[in-house]
Order: sequence, then C-alpha cells, then structure tokens
Amino acid sequence: MTELLADNWFLRTRLKLRHLQLFQALDEERNLHLAADRLGISQPAASKLLGDLESRLEIVLFDRHARGLTPNWYGEILVRHAHKMLSDLQNTGHEMNALYHGNTGSVAVGTVMAPAVTLLTSAIERIHRHRPGLKISVDVGVSQRLVPRLLEGEIDFAISRIPPGFPIERFVFEEIGEEELCFVGRVGHPLTGKSALTLETMRAYPWTLQPPGALMRQRVDNLFLHHGVVPPRQIIDTPDVMVSLALVDKSDTLTVTTREVAQLLCSPQRFHMLPFSETLSVQPYGLVSLRDKRLSPGAGALMTTLREIIAGENSSEPRRS
Repeated sequence: MTELLADNWFLRTRLKLRHLQLFQALDEERNLHLAADRLGISQPAASKLLGDLESRLEIVLFDRHARGLTPNWYGEILVRHAHKMLSDLQNTGHEMNALYHGNTGSVAVGTVMAPAVTLLTSAIERIHRHRPGLKISVDVGVSQRLVPRLLEGEIDFAISRIPPGFPIERFVFEEIGEEELCFVGRVGHPLTGKSALTLETMRAYPWTLQPPGALMRQRVDNLFLHHGVVPPRQIIDTPDVMVSLALVDKSDTLTVTTREVAQLLCSPQRFHMLPFSETLSVQPYGLVSLRDKRLSPGAGALMTTLREIIAGENSSEPRRS
C-alpha cells in the first residue's frame, strides 16, 4: 500500500518554523485573524501560509466554518507535534542560556500532590547542594493532566500514575508506593471527638472532593458503593486542595486528601483528621518517563536523586499504605 506521506515529507512540502507557530496559534485561538495577530502577520498572509501547505500535502488540515477554524484528525496530529517541537526548541534555548551563565541546565517535572509535599521537595533541596544553578520547574496536578504533558514534551518526567487509555508501552514506570487517604474536618466540627465514624454519619454533611474521574474521587465513590451507602447529596468539585481546605475551615464541609498533605497543611489548631475504621489508599504512583526519550543531564540528575531518596526510605522503614 502506498504511504500518504514519504519519510522526508517535511522537506518536500517545505515545512517551516512559521507553520508550527501558526498551528499552535490556530489551536489556541481557533480563529485565523486572531492567530495572524499573534504572529504579527496579516490574515491573508496567514491564510496563504496554511493554504500553500495544505496544497503541497494534498490534505485539508482545518475545517473552516463561520466562527473560525477547527483542526480535523490530520490537523490534530500536526498541532500536537507542533506544540512538542516548539516546546523542545524553547527548552533548548533555556539549557543553552543556563550553560552560558555557568549553570547546569533545566528540568521540568510533574507530580501528583503527595510526592510534591515530601519526596520531590527533599530531592530538590538535596540536588541544589551540588547543582545550585539547575533550574527546576514543578507542575502539580492529577495524572490525567500530567501524562499528556509528558507525551507532548512539556515536562521531562512525572511522579504519577499512568491513567487508563494511554499506551503503556511508551513509558517506563518505577513504582514508589501508595497514597494513604484521610477524612478532614474543622476543629469544632460536630463529628470531632466521635470514635466510630461511619459513611452514613458523614454523608449528612457537605463534602468537597476532586472532580469525577479523578483517582481520589473514584476511590471515595467506590467506598460508598462498596458499603451500600448513598453518596453525600451536596458535593463541591474542585481539584485545588487549598480551596477544599478553605471550605472545610469555614463550615461543616468534609474533604478527603492524602495523609501527607494533611499533615503538612492542616494545622491541628484548625483541622482534625477524622477517625475511620478502614485504611484508605489509592493505587501506587511512581517515576514515569518516556521509554524512547533520553533525559537531559539535569533531569537525569534529579531522577537519580529521587531514586536515592526512595531507596533510602524503603531500606529504613516501610512506606505507609
């Protein structure tokens, strides 16, 4: 079967950096006029840039409609890789500037909440003793958001899980451990001081939880399902733990967070970890990197430091689960 595009298609179609910038702008603006403004060119010039490439490819990349442009399946592929290539070029500049100024490069890492509180902060503190010029950026979020950023090259590696639906053969996963969960209420909450809390008792109060589909939310939903208890009637969805704790602090709202986060952020003068008969945890997280991508020296050094800390913790005491 004849291939649609040859291996050197980008040379034959004279693909330019300007095309990549246009794809990125169109993906974010979905409007040719606004995308052209972002690039500092006229709308006719932007239209010609896109039209010429589509003509040479013999493929329509964007669907035109009255409100603007939307990438089709072919356009989505080019948009995704345009983001990655532009991000790689930007990171190249950062690393070269860091080298020029006597520093040792840069690393971008994504992490779920609990490792950000303890593991990653310890690793950053340790590596900066030996590499004070290493520029480190940290993105804290849920695995469903971090793994796509890893695939697009926006972060070097992640401390997370690999959500369902992603091609596991593309990743290297080094398991670290589980996240233990706990229920949190304010000091003075009507449930404070109770020794035997049940889901039936707690469901009578407002809750704030991660949005549906998030791993922690799934664990809580499954807990109610397993015990045959109807979930709370009033649930505020937010991925932001600080918003959740603010609601807990000001009302009788309850929340669920990791024990490590609770121990760091929940002052005993204001918050109380409510006792529950079961130990709750979510599936193990780990170091997630791309199998076919070599880490930069800075990212490799941070990864090595994380492995050393994990090995030290595992040899000294068992990780809570």
